[in-house]
Amino acid sequence: MLANYNFLKPYKFENGAEVKNRVVMAPMTEASAFADGRVTSNEVNYYAQRAGGPGMIITAVANVTPHGKGIEGELSVADDKFIPGLRKIATAIKSKGSKAILQIFHAGRMTNSQILRGVQPESASDIPANRLGAETPRPLKEAEIEEIITAFGQATRRAIEAGFDGVEIHGANTYLVQQFFSPHSNRRTDKWGGSFENRTRFPLAVIKACQDAINANANTPFILGYRLSPEEVETPGIRLADTLKLVDLLGNQPIDYLHISMGYVWRTSLNDENDSEPIIDKIKQVLKQRLPLISVGAVETPADAAKVIDDGLDFVGIGRELLREPQWVQKIEKNDENAIRYTISISDLPEIGITDTFWEFINGYLKSAMHISNQPDEFDKKMFAKKLAPHEG
Repeated sequence: MLANYNFLKPYKFENGAEVKNRVVMAPMTEASAFADGRVTSNEVNYYAQRAGGPGMIITAVANVTPHGKGIEGELSVADDKFIPGLRKIATAIKSKGSKAILQIFHAGRMTNSQILRGVQPESASDIPANRLGAETPRPLKEAEIEEIITAFGQATRRAIEAGFDGVEIHGANTYLVQQFFSPHSNRRTDKWGGSFENRTRFPLAVIKACQDAINANANTPFILGYRLSPEEVETPGIRLADTLKLVDLLGNQPIDYLHISMGYVWRTSLNDENDSEPIIDKIKQVLKQRLPLISVGAVETPADAAKVIDDGLDFVGIGRELLREPQWVQKIEKNDENAIRYTISISDLPEIGITDTFWEFINGYLKSAMHISNQPDEFDKKMFAKKLAPHEG
């Protein structure tokens, strides 16, 4: 007998795309591409091992221009030459019934001249990020802004040609799309900055470019998603009032879902300690079911996932737990929940498709986050879930 959870039920988007269940593998950086952004066989294997469980698998992020690269080992969709490799990932994900979604972005100021091989990072304005070692970006010229918007559309076309079922615009995690919306990173005085209307001009133009590419190139229902982060801690920075206005605006845009990026699904405000209402509930109230909602953050167990769906969200995003347990969904479907892996051991790495490079990336992130030089080979469930996590794409 199959398990009876609402997150295992299928979903049909308004554009006709059908998804086998409500579980989404969240985008997570795996730092496994070649230096120029081409796909490696290790990446194909990694996604193949997780295929067939989640209804949708969102890939690690791919840059839409060479100067949009954020880290070493990052995927690229900045040229047609990347289509054959990306097709291998899409094929691997789709081979067992999962929908393949390519996340696309430009890192903006969240990169450095070493990663860009001597090129200065670019952003909305010449304001560095509030982080150790951040470089001052150069402000993009208007013609360059238009070129990047076009690049998002071209990236969408390439995703279609590579066989993906959709793309997700990465408007979260302080990257370029968010940088244009943020009053911290965007100090422009032209039509691309200043007022709420001007600061949303770039995100809306990116959405339009992607949707235009879908209309021109897709012969079957193709999913367009948008991911956002609700708040920034910088001053000035994005506050919930800004985000709720943006959510209301996005609710009327030609996108198929909204993906909220948080470390905990039920997180409350980072800036107002007196506000005890979960941010996701505020977003639901504003959105009023105009778009399907995905929320992610510290979902590990079937009970965690069930709560997300039972509380009225359309999809539950799962990230780190699908690193530890590629067969998370399948084990639940087979009523084999006791066999779900909630820790990760170095001896498990070959079995779960984590390469030495990916493992080194995870450990490098851990050392940076925890300011320590040594990590055990096996992590406590809660520590790895909430603190010791690879960077989300």
